[in-house]
Amino acid sequence: MSHILIVGGGLAAGTAAKTLVDEGFDGEVTIVTEEAHPPYQRPPLSKGYLAGKETLDAVILRPREWYAEHGIDLRTSTRAVRLDPAAHEVGLADGTVLRYDSALLATGSSPRVLPLEGSDLPGVATLRRLEDSDELASQLRDGGRHLVLVGSGWIGMEVAATARELGNHVTILERDPVPLAAALGTEMGEVFRSLHEDHGVDLRTSVDVQKISGADRADGVVVGGEAVPADIVLIGVGAVPNTGLAEQAGLRIGNGILTDSALRTSAPDVYAAGDVASAYHPVIQRHLRSEHWANALHAGPVAARSMLGRPASFADIPYFYTDQFDLGMELSGYAPLMASAELIVRGDVAAREFIALWIDDGRVVGGMNVNVWKVNKAVQALIRSGDRVDPERLADPAIPLRSLLEA
Repeated sequence: MSHILIVGGGLAAGTAAKTLVDEGFDGEVTIVTEEAHPPYQRPPLSKGYLAGKETLDAVILRPREWYAEHGIDLRTSTRAVRLDPAAHEVGLADGTVLRYDSALLATGSSPRVLPLEGSDLPGVATLRRLEDSDELASQLRDGGRHLVLVGSGWIGMEVAATARELGNHVTILERDPVPLAAALGTEMGEVFRSLHEDHGVDLRTSVDVQKISGADRADGVVVGGEAVPADIVLIGVGAVPNTGLAEQAGLRIGNGILTDSALRTSAPDVYAAGDVASAYHPVIQRHLRSEHWANALHAGPVAARSMLGRPASFADIPYFYTDQFDLGMELSGYAPLMASAELIVRGDVAAREFIALWIDDGRVVGGMNVNVWKVNKAVQALIRSGDRVDPERLADPAIPLRSLLEA
């Protein structure tokens, strides 16, 4: 009987398992995850779950019983330490060896570590796992605490908004001149700066953190000789893909585990999906790695079908969403192409109700709708078409985006 082994416990692992069931796979399926929970999704950890507005039901994809009912051997709190592609084996930390016919590496990513004095003090946190969110929630939900965030990436900005709405004092310390500029560019990054400042966040840019102060527990962050008081310090300076297992096995690595568009790695019968995979995108003809929810949501099923020998290609347009204070946003597009593209905005940026579009050689390569809804499908359709569009018509909010496809 054929055996499919999934290593990982995030959204990609969970959606792959669900797809195997839906596709009628009648072989054995084993999931090995270091975490104590069944596969779960992470977006609520910095937003609704952290705030106490959502329960575990919004985080855990399916209860443990679901896996048993479908004959899936779910091994939580279990670490894979060795991959042998030639022998088709994975070794576990307890000495168990599992043989597979196909293996999916969905090992995710880990928060980037800063070589910063005091970063190992109690009270210094990162946010990646469910327990991290629980610990932050225990300190933030009653309000009145001083939270200092080092870094202004998406997770940090979401936590900042959640913490502020819970009645905490929030300071963000960012090395770059504009928050989120690496993802959105300066003009759109300024939208998020003003958003947070308007809601009472102390956002300091172009600063270098010197150390985290404290004796038995963190009590501040020193920047420019000034100690910014802190009850909690959250480090949010990006993440690194968990490629250790793949590297040990000799798989090709390049900002993640390199795969083809069907999510096959360089080793026979070994696949990769989610944060850890740098997949070849057939549309832009280059490898892309994405740490966003939609990537894991859609890549898991592609990997499952590919492992079943069915035609499968991961060609989705990268998609991301965020909710911060009274701002809701959806972003679709190819980051490598957006970096040097022209920005066109339709709508009212000051009111934070607009659509931003990035065009490269007359083609839309990215789009972001801010507090404007039911347009993301049209944005994606413009990107997917690859057609050249008139910039003046693109900038005119009176012209529906869908009509530009018919021009």
